[in-house]
Amino acid sequence: MQWNSVGEFFAMGGYAFYVWGSFGACAVLMVAEPLLAKRRLSEVRQSLIRERLADELDLQQRTQ
Repeated sequence: MQWNSVGEFFAMGGYAFYVWGSFGACAVLMVAEPLLAKRRLSEVRQSLIRERLADELDLQQRTQ
């Protein structure tokens, strides 16, 4: 497809809403995914730390 102007390029032959909406959704997801993964990793680490502390406390109480 050939465009004669920048306006025609951004109009995408009448499909601008679909094309640019798809690019926008993809960009949002590419930013959100690493942030959500980092948050989930942090939650899992905190959960493991709490479990370990609970196990250590339980072991201490059993030995007393």
